[in-house]
Amino acid sequence: MNCFEDLKYRGLIKDISSEELEKKLNEEKLTFYIGTDPTADSMHIGHFSSFLIATRLAKYGHKPILLIGGATGLIGDPKPSNERQMITKEEVEKNVEGLTKQAKKIFGFEVVNNYDWIKEINTIDFLRDYGKYINVNYMLDKDIISRRLESGITFCEFAYTILQGLDFVNLYENKGVTLEVAGSDQWGNITTGIELARKKLGVELYGMTMPLVLDNRGVKFGKTEGNALWLDKNKTSSYELYQYLINADDICVIDYLKKLTFLTKEEIDKIEKEHSEKPELRLAQKRLAEEVITFLHGREEYEKAVNISESLFSGNISNLSAKDIKIGLKEVPTFNLDSEYNLIDLLVDNKICNSKREARELVSGNSISINGNKITDLEYKISKSIAIDNEIIVIKRGKKKYYIGIYK
Repeated sequence: MNCFEDLKYRGLIKDISSEELEKKLNEEKLTFYIGTDPTADSMHIGHFSSFLIATRLAKYGHKPILLIGGATGLIGDPKPSNERQMITKEEVEKNVEGLTKQAKKIFGFEVVNNYDWIKEINTIDFLRDYGKYINVNYMLDKDIISRRLESGITFCEFAYTILQGLDFVNLYENKGVTLEVAGSDQWGNITTGIELARKKLGVELYGMTMPLVLDNRGVKFGKTEGNALWLDKNKTSSYELYQYLINADDICVIDYLKKLTFLTKEEIDKIEKEHSEKPELRLAQKRLAEEVITFLHGREEYEKAVNISESLFSGNISNLSAKDIKIGLKEVPTFNLDSEYNLIDLLVDNKICNSKREARELVSGNSISINGNKITDLEYKISKSIAIDNEIIVIKRGKKKYYIGIYK
């Protein structure tokens, strides 16, 4: 497949600004950019699905530039329902630093900050050199703006699309950028840049958007109860990312393999066939997790995530460190320890069991494990001497319920 056919097969093309773009992607070497505003100091998995196209296009000989919106981040792209809360300049600067470092590390391409050129433009120059080329009626037709007219939109947010168009013009003039790539929610901003370049410079630039990657409920990929899955492994561990990917819905997983990996069509077809024959083995989800985590964090992190997952599932945690256990059991109930305890008392005092009678029945019935070992001794003692790394006691009740006691 050529470049355009590959993108189409993977479902990575939603809108293109001109039919000429297909020929250009196949026959020319374009310099293009994709950007994000610094609303946090790390990208999340939703960014990954978009930014991965930079690597994909680079493999076909095109040159990517990654833009961090140090200036546009101070304004905020209009949200569909209400005004975006502004963040402080200090926070934006911190986020720009974190995102720049992360983007260079993961993707390895040139990174630019639009604050570097927008800060030099005063209000009069902005209005004369850019505002005069964009008609208000044209802006009102933008979907993201029109949806806000009834509830109200500030001039600050209203002008955002011109700032993003300004970025496109600047990058064309100074970096030779002729293509902007983004998620489908940025189509209005991309076309503003194309319009600005046409009127101000008399040149035609190009735009392409990708469909947003969604789960089976139509929610943006990687968003769980409002919490992003961060690409920074110190904010979201490889194990947590592994758990999310390994539990991807069967309906969505082949689509994810197309959009989030560099597996060939032949490889994906083979995985799809095997997965459809034995979906309970979750072969597609396992391969998805392997490809994504290895790309982001390396093979060692992927293997570590698998080891933690398999150890916790089997209950055999003897090969895990206290650090690994904290990662894998991040959400389970925890309590502090400071001395020696009788097991029965410990189970009741920390509400693992409702009564001493229930505690004795569970211990005698082989339903309580300490640090991966079944305990049937009613007089068993819990002390720091048996703690993993002299720090953690892992209590498992039944097959799935975990609790952690921590010696300080």
